[in-house]
Order: sequence, then C-alpha cells, then structure tokens
Amino acid sequence: MKDIHSVLYENRINVKHHGEGNQKVKCPQCQPPHNPKDNPLSVTFSGNGVVWNCHHCGWKGGHTDGGFSPVKKEYVKPEPPKEVRDEKLYDFFKGRGIAKTTVDNMKIFMQNSWIGFQYFDSDGSLANIKYRSFDKEFRQSPNAKRIIYNYDNCYKSETVIFVEGEMDVISLAEVGFSNATSLPDGAGKEAKFDPNDSRFKALENSPLEANNIIIFTDNDSAGRALHKEILHRFGKDKCWYVKPPEGCKDANEVLVKHGRDALRKIIDNAIPYPIDGLYKTKDYLDQIVDLYDGNYEKPIEIGMGSLDQIYKIMTGTFHVVTGIPNHGKSLMLDQILLNLAQKHDWKFAIFSPEHSTSMHIRRMLQMYCQKGFDDGFTNRMDANDLMKAMEFLDKHFYFIETRDAVPDIDLILDIAKSSVLKYGVNGVIIDPYNEVNAKRQGNQREDEHIRDFISTCKRFTRNYNVTMWVVAHPTKLPKTTEGGYAPPSAYDISGAAHWHNQADAVLTIHRDFDENSTKIITRKIREQDLYGAIGEVKYFYDNDRRIFVERNIDLDDWSKINV
Repeated sequence: MKDIHSVLYENRINVKHHGEGNQKVKCPQCQPPHNPKDNPLSVTFSGNGVVWNCHHCGWKGGHTDGGFSPVKKEYVKPEPPKEVRDEKLYDFFKGRGIAKTTVDNMKIFMQNSWIGFQYFDSDGSLANIKYRSFDKEFRQSPNAKRIIYNYDNCYKSETVIFVEGEMDVISLAEVGFSNATSLPDGAGKEAKFDPNDSRFKALENSPLEANNIIIFTDNDSAGRALHKEILHRFGKDKCWYVKPPEGCKDANEVLVKHGRDALRKIIDNAIPYPIDGLYKTKDYLDQIVDLYDGNYEKPIEIGMGSLDQIYKIMTGTFHVVTGIPNHGKSLMLDQILLNLAQKHDWKFAIFSPEHSTSMHIRRMLQMYCQKGFDDGFTNRMDANDLMKAMEFLDKHFYFIETRDAVPDIDLILDIAKSSVLKYGVNGVIIDPYNEVNAKRQGNQREDEHIRDFISTCKRFTRNYNVTMWVVAHPTKLPKTTEGGYAPPSAYDISGAAHWHNQADAVLTIHRDFDENSTKIITRKIREQDLYGAIGEVKYFYDNDRRIFVERNIDLDDWSKINV
C-alpha cells in the first residue's frame, strides 16, 4: 500500500512539511496558467491521512491508511450577472471593430471595471465567467466548470473555428461566423501533448460534433504551440488552417486593419491540412508538365553492345538478378556496375558478404585494367595500373560491412542512405539476398516477409532516386528435355512470386559450359517502352582480359564499346 509521501509525490504536490494542520501550496493541476504567485491548493494533514482542495480549479483528493481516495470534482456555477453595458464598454469594442449589437448578442457585460465573458454550456446554462480588465489582466469564476467559449453555439456545428481568445471569437461573430471558440486558460509556450494537461480540460468538458476544425491561432510561440496541440487532439484529417495578411497575428487585427470582408475571406479560404501520405492530383502538376515537355530523367545505356537494346538503367527502380549457382551472376553484375561507373560516373554501395571485400576488389581491378592481378599472368597489371585502378574504384565503389552480426535490411539501407547523402551514391547492391537477416515478426510467412523486404527496398529506391540490384539464388532448378538445367526465372527463387511481380526488372544469368558462353536474359522489364525489352544477349568470358565480350564483337573492337 502506498504511503502519504509517495501519493503526494505522484500527484506532484510539493508540501512545505508533513506536520498536522493546513498549508497552502501550488496546485499542479492549474498552475500555470493563472497567477504564479498564488497558492490555491489547501493541503491538510490529520491523523493517518491527508486531503487537498484547490480553491481555484476545484481539484480534490486525499489519502488514508485505506488507500488513495480521489474526490469527484464538484463544479460551482456562478451566479448570473447583472448584464450592465455602458458607453465605456461599447467604445472599447468599437475600437476593436466590433459593433454594439455583437456585444449584446454575445452577452458581454461590465462589472466593477472588468469586462465579463459568459461561458454557456450546451444546455444554455451558465458554466463559467471569465473577466478581463482594460489592462489585460484575467480571472475566472472560482471552482467553475472549464468549457470552451461560445460552446452553446459550437457543440453541434459541422465546422468549428479555434482561435486564441474571446476577442477573436467575438471578431468572427462580428463578420457572421457564430461557430468560433477558444480555450479559457490559453496555452503554454511549448506543445507537450500531455493528455492530463489541465489547460485542455475544457475540451473534455465540451465534446464537439464537428468534422472540420479550422485553426486560427496567433503566430507567436504560444499560438504555434496551441496550433500543434489542437492538431494533435483532432487529427490532420479534420483540420484546416488559415493564412492571415502580413503584420496581422490574430482575427481581431485582421478585422481592424483590413475590414470585415478580408476576415471573412480568410475563413472562407481556409486551407485543408495536408494528410501524411495523401496527395491531390494538382500536387503533381510540376512533374506532369516536366513529363509533357520531356524534362525528366531518362534511362542510361550500360555500354555493353546489344545488351543496351534490351536493358537500360533507370533510377528509382528495383532489379532482381538470378541464376544457377556458379553461373557468373556476381561477375556479370560487377561488369555492368563498372561500365556504369566508367561511362556515367555512377557510384555504388555494395553489400556482398559472400566474398571477402579484398577479393571482390581484386576481381574488379582485373576487370577495370583488363589484365590479370596475380603473378604468373603474361598480361599482368603493373604497379601503375594497380594504383590507377585503385584510385578509380575508390571514387566509385563503397562496401557495406557489418562484422558483428548478420544485418537486417533496415541496417543495410540505413548505411546505404548515408552513402547516398554523403557521397552521392547512385546504386545499391545486395549480393545475395540470403545473407540478409531473414528473421520474421510473429507468425509472418516467408512469402509475406519477402513481400515486405521488396517493398522496403522499392520505397528506398524511389525516396532516394537510386537503382537497386538484389542477387537472389533459385531453389528450384528447371530441367531441360536433355537432362540439363534450363535458365531459371524469378518464379524459381525461394519464397514467392513476389520476386517477379514486384521487381521493375528481372535478369537471369545463365552459363553454357560446353561453349563457354554466358547469357543475360531479361525476364521482366516493367516499362518496356522506356528502359528495355524481353530478350537475351550472349557473351563469352575472355580469360586474358578478365571481361565478358559479346560473341559478335571482335576482341579488337571491345575498347570502342567499353568507354
């Protein structure tokens, strides 16, 4: 069972001592916003218990040996005032652009040099009165129920306008909007989104039926904080906002400086708050005009002969590379990447844990120099060749390594994102898929995991305008009638047809060992009129030059297409 000390601590009641008797302290429920010098919370220790009561907001509670005993809040309705209105009152509002009839309709009155704003509940009963002096000091009826101002006119409205004070509510009423409201206790300088914030208790006490909330708060720190709090509580799907003229911070300033029509126009032209992830057709106008004018990023050629006719590279696309193990998938992909680096100055981030990075670089050095790396080759690169090639690879290739654990796709893409932002990487390679952590959440099936993996990768390519290649091994090897293996497709990869259906391009790399040839087969090109077509190109591997060469290209002509 909790003791008195812990109960006071949990309720944020800071007492001066724990001795018998009564003491006055700050109330955690209503301070701020009212006078910070006030000590409205009465705390009384007696025997084995403590009770407290705030004379300002009416918060009550207590604790005894029997446990915590919160007392239901009892509101005190103020006495209906004598609605005195004199010329001083009317002149004050006239200076704010507000007519006598509006003051009368809103039942504003004077009491001992204080302006009184009456808060009426949904049943028309008086719930609270807020007073304002001509020097802009404020007070409210003690222990009154906190509701929003003008609630009796707003609670059934389809649209409600939230402003920052009674004066703005009255200004909108002046120009014909009877559905404006404000909170009685204002807002802090920071948005905290605390559901227990006493300043927003009025929203709980004043339920609204509105489906549209127009936010028109001041353009200062408190106004921006209130804007965020209202947006948080009602949701962007319901909220609209306004743009007041330069030099006007609230509705009353617009009324005074620009007149009634200007204030009406601002409300009539309220802007729907954007919903995250939802866009209108006109949001794409600039992109559509660019497409119409031909001002868009076009696919690029790799520079590998006939392959350019059936396979081009488009940024923002996701490519799957498959093939039987040891048929040259990684080697062929390396040549494609190297050509893109040489021809278009592309840069790549590569996650390829199946190969040691040093051996991978060795393979690419040979391909770049078109010479052997190891001692004993007649066509071996010299030291100058090596350093020149290293310098080129260093500018164009970055290697993702996570040495402590098998990474998941989020970690790989997080590193890739940094490479895009810092080094301008154009392409990301995952070779192979089965080296990525395949741990699934809950009861997720393998095909569902693969679907989400591909979707995550595709979002990345579009968000960062890069091309991604994922090498994925087939698990089913289709047989030919002669007993050999036919080139697999993406449908033969482990998991699901998602590899084919979700990919923008699918390549199969297939080797014929009898004739020492290697085919690149395009199984899928999503936009065939833009970056490729279904087809195949045959290459053979030149062991001396460590590159693939198209069959109908003479070796002496390779330099013409490899620039």
